[in-house]
Amino acid sequence: MKRGLLVAGALLGFVGAGFSYDAELAQKMDALFSQLSPEVIKKGYPIQVTIDQLFEMIKKKEDFVILDIRTPQEQSIVGSTWKNTLNIPMHEVFKPENLSKIPKDKKVVVVCHSGERAWAVVTGLRAAGFNNVYHFKGGIKELADKVGRNVVDIVK
Repeated sequence: MKRGLLVAGALLGFVGAGFSYDAELAQKMDALFSQLSPEVIKKGYPIQVTIDQLFEMIKKKEDFVILDIRTPQEQSIVGSTWKNTLNIPMHEVFKPENLSKIPKDKKVVVVCHSGERAWAVVTGLRAAGFNNVYHFKGGIKELADKVGRNVVDIVK
């Protein structure tokens, strides 16, 4: 009987722990996502950089950093030659030594292959207090579709 009560108590403890959540993280996520009201979404995401906006940043010689979160294998096939590029794979971004490499005093554009992984990283970085990070819409894939003659007069 005692053993049955002990097992039942242990199970209730595990079940209770399974239904709990990280309230502090939830509060950070609420602060981030509450900014994305239907009105804001209709106007366009404030934490996103499009290809045309990136080209404008380059034309204006804006000081920004590209954070390429693709795998080393992806980067070896097609890599950024932009002077201010940080190559930190997604699975290593949130390590303290890598977070310390991300500047807080200039715009940081997070890039991946299609833009999906970049959304996740931008969400996490903004929740951690990096309010200067932006998602690159469409990723390297969409950029590749636009480059060529379109960038001849942009990068000098």
